[in-house]
This record gives sequence, structure tokens and C-alpha cells, in this order.
Amino acid sequence: MVNAKKAILGAAASAALLISAGSGSALADADNSNLIVEGEKLISEAVAPAGVDVEKIYSGWRFRSPETQSLQMDDFENPAMPTVDIGADIWETVDGAAGKSCASCHNEADESMKGVRAGYPKWDADLGKPHTLETQINECRTERMEAKKWKWESGDMLAMTAYVGLQSRGMPVKVQTDGPMAKWHDLGKDLYYTRVGQLNMSCANCHEDNYGNMIRADHLSQGQINGFPTYRLKWGGLGSSHRRFKGCMENIRAVAYKRGSDEFIALELYLASRGAGLSVETPAVRN
Repeated sequence: MVNAKKAILGAAASAALLISAGSGSALADADNSNLIVEGEKLISEAVAPAGVDVEKIYSGWRFRSPETQSLQMDDFENPAMPTVDIGADIWETVDGAAGKSCASCHNEADESMKGVRAGYPKWDADLGKPHTLETQINECRTERMEAKKWKWESGDMLAMTAYVGLQSRGMPVKVQTDGPMAKWHDLGKDLYYTRVGQLNMSCANCHEDNYGNMIRADHLSQGQINGFPTYRLKWGGLGSSHRRFKGCMENIRAVAYKRGSDEFIALELYLASRGAGLSVETPAVRN
């Protein structure tokens, strides 16, 4: 038992050293680059929303290497775009017993889906909880198309969330946090600041207290989620924000919640509210 306690304390100390090691004078802000995608300048820096304990908020793109940044600035080079093309095909494909496609109800995505990504998670009175984009898509599939649900991280789901998200690219994130969403926002905030795991760390320890510093070879960002689903070079493909949440919890040796859990939905809502005003970047590219 004593040895286990020493191991946990040692791991926590190592984590603190990893965050500070090599940082020298902390990089308090992101770089000064402008995020311009296909000629459109996206908002990658904004005044922090009320209640967020930083002066400015920055897109995670601003913390990446020039090589990674350049991939997102050119749709031809963006490695997520082939998956977006798959999403465009699925949009037009009839599936399920009702004989419908997404286009059957929503017509052209560039019109009907414009602004959708910017407002999710979104309250649904019938559901009695917020819909994420993933749960909304699955409701459409089961209730309107009479088709099977997609798994959270399935190729079809990632292709569709990326395709739908692209239609809002450049639009500012703005989610509801009052009314019935208030308790979900508060839950997400509690999760953000609660220390968990063997390393006894919270989201805030990295993404609020230490953004701009280096942890191993990674430049810590503010943990904004305005680019999800995101193509991570480490993953070799697209992934949802919930996949990233799960990975972060596992990195600090905590028992992670499941993708699609109420906890992760609440955390997604809170993080979206922290990034209010930043442009939707879907699909973003990160390390």
C-alpha cells in the first residue's frame, strides 16, 4: 500500500515536471498566425466569454506547428477531406425502411445545415436532455429513416458529422447555457475543474493553468473543441471530441466515461461555451 502511494505521488510529480520542463519562460499566448482557409479568415482569437478565467480564447490551431497549420489552410491538403466527401455521398444515399436519405428531408446541406454545428449541444425537450450532433443524427436515422443507429466513432458517423460541421465553417460557436441547459452547463463546469485519476489532475490544470507550456513534445492549447470532429495526425484519422476526452482521462490514469455519456455531453457543452465566438473549423487538423 505504501509503495502504491509512493508510485501515485511520484507520477503526479512527474506530470508537473513534464508540463514545466523545457518551457523556459512560459508561452502565455498562442502564436500570431492568421487562420485563413480557402481565402476565408476564421476567428481564431476572441475575448473570453464571461465566467472564463482567461483574458482571451484561442483556437487550438494557434498552438500547432507551421507544418500542421498549413494542412488545415488548404482543403486539398487537409487529410480529413476524403472523409468529408464520404459524408457528402451518405447524405444523398437512401437507407432504412422508410426509403429516405438525409437529403429527402433536408435538401441541400450547404443551406439546411448552415450554422447547425455552431449551436450544438442543443436542448431537446422531447429527449429531456441536450442533443449532440451525433445523437441528433441517430434520432433522424431511427425515427425518420427507420434505419439502424451508427456507433459514436463509426466511419459513417464521423463522415456525417464532418460533412455537416463543414457547412458551419467560419461561423462563431454559440451554445445555449441558460434555461434547461443550465444544469448541464454546471455539471460540465464541475467536471472541468474536478481533479481525478492517479495523477490528480483536472482539465483546467493543463488547458487553463498551463496552456502555452510544453508537455513532452506537445504545445498545450486551451482545449477548445470548435474543430471537431478533428483529424489528429496521432490517430491517423478523424475523431470526436468524446474520443479526445476519453484519451485525456486515460492519460491522467482516471477511469474514463463512455462516449455519449451524460458526463461527456455536459463537458462538451461547457467546453463549447468556453469557446463561444471562435469560428467553427470542422474538420480541423491537429498533432
